[in-house]
Amino acid sequence: MRQIIQDLKKGNTILEEVPAPLVRRGHVLIKTHRSLVSLGTEKMLVEFGKGNLISKARQQPEKVKQVLDKIRTEGLFPTLEAVFNKLDEPLPLGYCNAGEVIGVGESVSEFSIGDRVASNGHHAEIVCIPKNLVAKIPDNVSFEEAAFTVIGSIGLQGIRLANPTMGETVVVIGLGLIGLITAELLLANGCEVIGFDFDVKKVAIANAKGVKAFAASDTDVVKAVESLTNGIGCDAVIITASTKSNDVISQAAGMCRKKGRIVLVGVIGLDIQRADFFKKELSFQVSCSYGPGRYDEDYEQKGIDYPLGYVRWTEKRNFETVLQAISKNQIQVQPLITERVALENYLQIYGNIGGNSIASILEYPVTSATINATIPVKKYLTKQSKGVLGIVGAGNFTKMTVMPALKNSGAHYKYISSAGGLTAKALANKYGFEFSTTDYKQILADPEVDVVMITTRHNMHAAMVVETLQAGKHVFVEKPLAINESGLENIIHAYNGLTNPLSVSVGFNRRFSPFIQKAKKLIGGASSPINITATMNAGFIPTDVWVQDMQIGGGRIIGEACHFIDLMVFLTGSKVKQVSMSALGNAPAENTDNAIITLKFENGSQGVINYFSNGSKAYSKERIEIFTQGKTLILDNFRKLNGYGFKGFSSFSSSIDKGHKAQFAKLIKQVKEGGEPLIPFDEIINTTKTSFAALRSLKEGNWITVD
Repeated sequence: MRQIIQDLKKGNTILEEVPAPLVRRGHVLIKTHRSLVSLGTEKMLVEFGKGNLISKARQQPEKVKQVLDKIRTEGLFPTLEAVFNKLDEPLPLGYCNAGEVIGVGESVSEFSIGDRVASNGHHAEIVCIPKNLVAKIPDNVSFEEAAFTVIGSIGLQGIRLANPTMGETVVVIGLGLIGLITAELLLANGCEVIGFDFDVKKVAIANAKGVKAFAASDTDVVKAVESLTNGIGCDAVIITASTKSNDVISQAAGMCRKKGRIVLVGVIGLDIQRADFFKKELSFQVSCSYGPGRYDEDYEQKGIDYPLGYVRWTEKRNFETVLQAISKNQIQVQPLITERVALENYLQIYGNIGGNSIASILEYPVTSATINATIPVKKYLTKQSKGVLGIVGAGNFTKMTVMPALKNSGAHYKYISSAGGLTAKALANKYGFEFSTTDYKQILADPEVDVVMITTRHNMHAAMVVETLQAGKHVFVEKPLAINESGLENIIHAYNGLTNPLSVSVGFNRRFSPFIQKAKKLIGGASSPINITATMNAGFIPTDVWVQDMQIGGGRIIGEACHFIDLMVFLTGSKVKQVSMSALGNAPAENTDNAIITLKFENGSQGVINYFSNGSKAYSKERIEIFTQGKTLILDNFRKLNGYGFKGFSSFSSSIDKGHKAQFAKLIKQVKEGGEPLIPFDEIINTTKTSFAALRSLKEGNWITVD
């Protein structure tokens, strides 16, 4: 299928051939008939992509600070590599889609194949959308009209926050597409509407709809509102303009009556003067896109609706309201359409995006949808009998860490898979994979594939490891191996039932770092116990991010602190026997990311893992301290190893190296040549069980013995 994307590095807008998505649980699969180009938002993204690095930095000063912090802690070249890899990420365009349902996922009962629907899908021939972001189109509303649903919902949510009543006067500043629809919805609500814009064409359209609209360039907007309201001022202002100027917010305050309301829907300068708001006791609120539920993973991705009695208007119910308003002719969107362009002629819009257009419609082929989940990317050159790789998951970790580290490993890249298809296709293009797919089962079914690499979200790891082993392939899974006991037991059962020798490798890369290899050599294989302290300055992650969700990410102790458990198992040469964990403050008993984990090993060694998320980003992210037989090793952020008390060794330093490259080289060599697994399976199981036991210790408040 084809999809419009923005290349952030080169600045090109591209119609890319990508694998079609497969329908997922809680989602519907939609064949697009029409989509609306959001000229404001998409113009901003396109212009950002066309800008040089300096221009991009100026537009995102908060990102510049993050880059500078990363340079201080990890070095210049790793940071530059990360920045350029980020710019390689394709940006899908569009969020106003109308089409026909061609697939219904599990747990979706409100839609059927053949339903006409509107959604926030991208400009793509087929989209897979969560059910709470999809609404049925009334019979008398065309696909073309329905493509305005999401844009209309943005304006409607601004109106709901302004909470106007019949007869009130509301000013709309900015009469672009959102502004015009907002004004028309206000008129349907029984309000007196005043509008301002610099474009006389848009002003004329607004006046034709019954708005008292004026060209802002020729008008003192504050005095105009005072005149039209007999000196009282307006009841509310909804700002749908896009400008860096601070004048708009000041003007909005000036034209309001006492205790007036101002709602920001657009993007403007926000240098607010207290005096403008103080005397009138004005209220100011920023509207969040389509309505309640936006950016809430439980609502959008898991399909958990807000009870109507408590949250009357969600984003989906706003979609439905806009569609009903179009159906009842309360708003007329057809007059707003400036151009209709076939998908393949998309550059007619994006070549001069903005211009004098108000609403641009993309028209899609009417032929029946063909779902090609796997597409060829590179010509198949030679048959490989060993080291043929398939990767399941094409997210940030794969892009930023896995693919650079796999370079020169000897792997033959055959498949890369992602749920949406776009990220996998981008990486396939960059690294020369033969196929990009949205169906990972095709990787498992291909007899040429020797090793499958799993880099998906954590809750998918265990089941995919089992499937891969049952398909007769070696498996590498990014940590953690599993996020619960049942998943781990399924893996153990599958591994123990193998009739052919296959390896299970987990992304415990730090043991392969040259710094750790050097440390292991220095402390030797002495039988005396050692002490290790590992401090992880992990950084803050909001609780609503998926890694913090115990059902999806497993939490940060299971999902990330496991790295240091494995590292200590390697350095001590012994498995964990007991674990105790305490948390900062009043952390919930089932999860924390500010914890001290104490480990006792079978050979008498001790380990302490300080996993903290409340430290400074300017401080080193990782620090390892090893104490043994009157000697000490200090490893700072995998950049410098200092030794104290060692004859002939004082320090070793290089660019940051956490062992990814060495681990992948060993993995491919082991797949090709056979031999011992990278990490003994019993150590992997011990590390995983220890992470589970740590959380149990937090809950029960005592030491837990690891079986």
